[in-house]
Amino acid sequence: MKDPLKKIKPQVRALSAYHLKPYDCAIKLNQNENPYDLPAEIKEEVLSFARTRPWCRYPAFVPDDLTTTFAEHYGWVKEGVLVGNGSNELILATLMVTLGPGARVLIPVPTFTLYRLESTVMGAEVATVNLRPDYTFDLDAIRLAIREQMADLVVICSPNNPTGCILENDDLEALLKETDALVAVDEAYHEFCDRPSCVGLLSRHPNLIVLRTFSKAMAMAGLRVGCLLAHPDLAREIGKAKLPYNLNFFSHAAATVAIKHRAILQERIAHLKGQRDFVYRNLREIRGVRPYPSHANFILFEMDDPKRVFEGLAARGILIRDVSHYPMLSKALRVSVGTDEENQKFLEALKEVMVS
Repeated sequence: MKDPLKKIKPQVRALSAYHLKPYDCAIKLNQNENPYDLPAEIKEEVLSFARTRPWCRYPAFVPDDLTTTFAEHYGWVKEGVLVGNGSNELILATLMVTLGPGARVLIPVPTFTLYRLESTVMGAEVATVNLRPDYTFDLDAIRLAIREQMADLVVICSPNNPTGCILENDDLEALLKETDALVAVDEAYHEFCDRPSCVGLLSRHPNLIVLRTFSKAMAMAGLRVGCLLAHPDLAREIGKAKLPYNLNFFSHAAATVAIKHRAILQERIAHLKGQRDFVYRNLREIRGVRPYPSHANFILFEMDDPKRVFEGLAARGILIRDVSHYPMLSKALRVSVGTDEENQKFLEALKEVMVS
């Protein structure tokens, strides 16, 4: 009998797919989304545009006006901006143009698992370097690993998912100065951080790539919008791996309108940062729970029996993220910051589970 799976790359067949087990829970705190939907007036402005646009026609081959808007919004040259169907598309494009058999990528772990999964699919050699025991970046270890592994690409998530730590710009610049490797920094959660973006380093370091998304702070996870910022020459090469007509006109309009009304979103982001700190303080008061400081819209916390706690919360209608299968995180769970009411219910339920 023919076996078509023999034609699939061996490294792909050895992988486990990226997936989430479905749970029917009333309170969803597992995917680091902004719990506050876009205001009705913003939605109506987007819908009004969509009604006038012919749906039978392709969207713009390159969304030139949105590229200009992003360049102005993030403070970079238009020629160095790529617009994507979520930042995941642009992460994948970066990996596609840099990695293949014999190429090496270095990834600090634990982190977003997509980097390693897709690098492996490309046939690259994946090297990892552990965070410190307190789940912060170990700059010396990263620098040493880059030299020893002769990495072609380094992928860093800052603020890091799922630990919430950041790589300070001074430390990032030290890496950029001493390596020829490309360094891609995923700033998906930057809006929740009080530090400057590393976009300011682009003019001095042509080996830097910065990725941003509208799926988190900008409350557009359902519309899939992201962007990449890099030296224009580098952006041009990465753009070759991007699919044509990759951003539908509805998402294009929504991103444009969201930036126009960003002051409203900034108020909500500030509120979520306050709620993050509130949840962290309260987690510290729960016996048997060890939370870690976060610069994002989620908090990593540890306890002796995370799977029991995860299931106990799910049984009470609260879904968080079990990250205990990640490297170093055998006792960890991650909770996204929700609405005030959701956060309070999570804390009350966690207290119940911890004493049950």
